Amino acid sequence: MKRYNYLGKMIATGMFLFGTVAGALAQQTPYDASRLKTSWEVVENHYQGKDNFLSAFTFVNTSNKPFPAKGWQLYFNFIRMVTPGELPGHVKVDHINGDLYRFTPAEGFAGIAPGDSLKLAITGDAWAVNFTDAPAGLYLVWEQMPEKGFSIKDYSIRPSTTAKQLMRYPGDKTAVITPTDIFKQNAVVKDIPVSQLPLVFPTPISYAATGSNLVWTDLPVISADPQLAASADMLKADLQKLLSKKTAGKTTVKFVFDAAMAQDKPEGYALKVNPAGVVITAGTEAGAFYGIQSLKTLIPPTAWASAQKSITIPGVDVTDAPRFGYRAFMIDVSRNFHNKRDMLRILDLMALYKLNVLHFHFSDDEGWRLEIPSLPELTSVGGKRGHSTDWKNMLPPSYGSGPDTTNTAGTGYFSRNDFIEILRYATARHIRVLPEIESPGHARAAVKSMESRYYRLKAAGKEQEAKEYLLTDLDDKSTYSSVQNWSDNVMNVALPSTYRFLDKVVEELQSMYKEAGAPLAAVHMGGDEVPGGVFEKSPACLALMQQDKSLTGVNDLWYYYYRKVNDLLKARGLSVAGWEEAGMRKTSVNGEAQSIPNPDFVNDNFQLNVWNNVIGGGQEDLSYRLANAGYKVVLSGVSNFYFDMAYMKSFDEPGFYWGGFVDVDKPFYFIPFDYYKNQKVDGRGNPVTPELFVGKDRLTGFGASNIPGIQGLLWSETVTSSDRLEYMILPKLLGLAERAWAQDPAWATEKDAAKADAMYAQAWSVFSNVMGKREMPRLDYYEGGFNWRIPTAGASVDNGVLTANVQMPGLIIRYTTNGEEPTLKSPAYNGPVQAGGKIVKLKVFSPRGRSSRTTTVKVPVADTQLKNNKL
Repeated sequence: MKRYNYLGKMIATGMFLFGTVAGALAQQTPYDASRLKTSWEVVENHYQGKDNFLSAFTFVNTSNKPFPAKGWQLYFNFIRMVTPGELPGHVKVDHINGDLYRFTPAEGFAGIAPGDSLKLAITGDAWAVNFTDAPAGLYLVWEQMPEKGFSIKDYSIRPSTTAKQLMRYPGDKTAVITPTDIFKQNAVVKDIPVSQLPLVFPTPISYAATGSNLVWTDLPVISADPQLAASADMLKADLQKLLSKKTAGKTTVKFVFDAAMAQDKPEGYALKVNPAGVVITAGTEAGAFYGIQSLKTLIPPTAWASAQKSITIPGVDVTDAPRFGYRAFMIDVSRNFHNKRDMLRILDLMALYKLNVLHFHFSDDEGWRLEIPSLPELTSVGGKRGHSTDWKNMLPPSYGSGPDTTNTAGTGYFSRNDFIEILRYATARHIRVLPEIESPGHARAAVKSMESRYYRLKAAGKEQEAKEYLLTDLDDKSTYSSVQNWSDNVMNVALPSTYRFLDKVVEELQSMYKEAGAPLAAVHMGGDEVPGGVFEKSPACLALMQQDKSLTGVNDLWYYYYRKVNDLLKARGLSVAGWEEAGMRKTSVNGEAQSIPNPDFVNDNFQLNVWNNVIGGGQEDLSYRLANAGYKVVLSGVSNFYFDMAYMKSFDEPGFYWGGFVDVDKPFYFIPFDYYKNQKVDGRGNPVTPELFVGKDRLTGFGASNIPGIQGLLWSETVTSSDRLEYMILPKLLGLAERAWAQDPAWATEKDAAKADAMYAQAWSVFSNVMGKREMPRLDYYEGGFNWRIPTAGASVDNGVLTANVQMPGLIIRYTTNGEEPTLKSPAYNGPVQAGGKIVKLKVFSPRGRSSRTTTVKVPVADTQLKNNKL
């Protein structure tokens, strides 16, 4: 006891000292940053008739001291390019790098008097629509302590409410999606009784309900043929958590090995459930594992809330196998870090819905997130973001990560042991992990980490060792700006040290995979968005072009790089995966610059993720052109599978939208081999007609054979927490899972347009009901519960009567008419509500009691009320 008291005193003393030091530090600064109340708002999109927008910061001095006229810098991150210069009010704004900007006082700035305010209007490119477009990570730096940043925490974003704030450009389809719009979208969904829904998800090849249910009160006796023993062990662990009674009963679960299935359908299975028990037949452990996942979807959703006294499982007869062998999800842990718990939960979701490839995007401009022990700077520098006067030992703040290097999504990495644990967890669930070394562009974290290594070793007199893994031509005077506004984010492809670096990282990756017992057949080498202007004034590149006469210009360095990377991976028994640009060649057609499939690597087993299919953007057919040319293409198009795109146009809806808004219907209605057919809107939300695709390449039979599968992707620029991560991917992941696993639906191949539309509407109704009544309620509890997005209610008003609906039948709408927020105690919506002259608020609730955002509708007075008032 004394020991604990002593420890408590030490902690209390330490906290007191910390508080004293912190207080003293605040007193030393000219001004307390916590007293600068700050807000930001959009003033006007399409400002001055151009594709830019005007926004404004308002700073209010709530202190009794004046905010200083000089001696300060105020940093912030902003995803839009800001026009630099001096602003009215005598404050300058300038671009540092990436998305980092800075305000500084100009001559004539008088400070901010106590109780006074300062408004600074800035112009940014494009437009701003929702709250995640706003600047973030504001902090002050004082002249007398330049290495310390003080976060401005009293910061708010003012909602956009007017048309000029919300309309992006003339002809924008709508300011925001209204409750009436949502009502119309939901109106096509029929409410289907649970008894009529398929209870296995994703949709199997064949499914029959037998009506003979299985009841578990005790644990079943589990047996397995030796080839399927691991699956039996995994099911046993699941059932131990599901059933409160741990003794063995009379029912059985049998895993039966079928050698013929191993040849014909290696991931296939058969599942039979009857009162005596369960039989899962498969030819591989993977097939048996997917049989278990289907068995899980038969279990009542609420059974996952806690250990159950009994579980009733409907009798079924199922035969199943996946449509695609490559069913992938990409997670970006570079832009913002997601921890090991997040990764394991993602793998749990992927396993449940039968996805089998995790594309692990661990490096980019804003972070390197995997420990490479022989190159410690990759994580000690590249895994850390914060404020510095030179940023030689860390990366600058990005995406609002702020000045501090702790307790922020900007800092973090997976240790070697962490990654090995993740690999083992994935492998046990039949998920392959594809690592991505983003290169040669989008590589700033690696570039700056190796520069830090260079300067450290050079200072120690180890010049040769310092250059061993250097990624920078230090004499390069090339000027460029990447899509994310970085001016120094590209590996120099002429340096031999660049390839030594890549080989060293691949060597250590192979070591981790080997220790984990995980398969590694390919490494994704990036290739995305190398900016124009790069390499043009690099002495190393110019010397290489002089030496190698096959390099006739800077563009040829691209193909040189991928030849080297291909050879490097081949030497290690690996193949290349990359973004679409890895398979493209720049050329000119009729004097205009164009990119075409590069014939150089068609026979080298390159696998490409093609993201650029923005509908209306002109490259809608790129996936098909590359597949027709012979490349293996994983369909990864932004229009349907970028889960970082906002669900809909609303100020309160997080995410990007440059590729369009992506709700769960977008992945669901995607037709892999003819995605022109079912595209409904373009990237700006305008209706699509077949004429848009006239002249576009169609997928050939040969091209279809080159499409191994599809992939959903979550980029993390706007994703800074576990809850936001789960919100963005769920329920979209279920649309991906259905398209990746289920066979080609009849509505996708029906040639009669009217029939196809009717068949699709029915399929969408079934899917929506399965989500609302089975799968989303399951995810309320499964593995502790997920923060899936609960859709907002749709509402329509007619003559004083409000009618409401929801995207997923089965979820409960609750409402109020007294101006208060709906709660679990509010009345449930069961039919039209007489509400003339009232403000109705509606929320959609999940079974666990979480709710959607509020839908507020001001209901006009009914005609009869008006007549009565006149009388």
